[in-house]
Amino acid sequence: MSYTVPGMEEKDAAVVIDILQGRLNALNDLALTLKHAHWNVIGPNFIAVHTMLDPQVDGVREMVDDVAERIATLGGSPSGTPGALVAARSWDDYSIGRDDAIAHLGALDLVYTGVIAEHRDAIAKTEDLDPVSQDMLIDQAGDLEQYQWFVRAHLENADGTLRTGGAKTETEAARRA
Repeated sequence: MSYTVPGMEEKDAAVVIDILQGRLNALNDLALTLKHAHWNVIGPNFIAVHTMLDPQVDGVREMVDDVAERIATLGGSPSGTPGALVAARSWDDYSIGRDDAIAHLGALDLVYTGVIAEHRDAIAKTEDLDPVSQDMLIDQAGDLEQYQWFVRAHLENADGTLRTGGAKTETEAARRA
């Protein structure tokens, strides 16, 4: 890195770039996972879930572009190749193939929980380093939380509990849904 934005130390920019690269990997993975679910939903709720997922894919893809461009703005080089994503990630591939739409939503709820928790962690870590990146992450977290709410609305019982409550794996969440 030979430069960064005015008023930011290069060492701070390097930390933020590393944080943002983790978010870039997670968001790229999420966009692909959502599209995979979109292609593999079946059952009576097919059309509702199939059409609900496309705007989420588009929104997450926009987040990917924003994060990559922020990395470049800070003087870094965003890495968006599949190999780099797989080498750097700490999570397993999405485990649900062709399945009932509600089963996919149960699994996607867990995926969103992980992505949102990590986004919130990144928000906290960027607070004193880069308020511009932090603002971007805050906006994205709000959108991700809304997408998860759309998913959860299909999983919620009349008493406000989730059918997938307590599930630890995507497979378990899909089964419970």
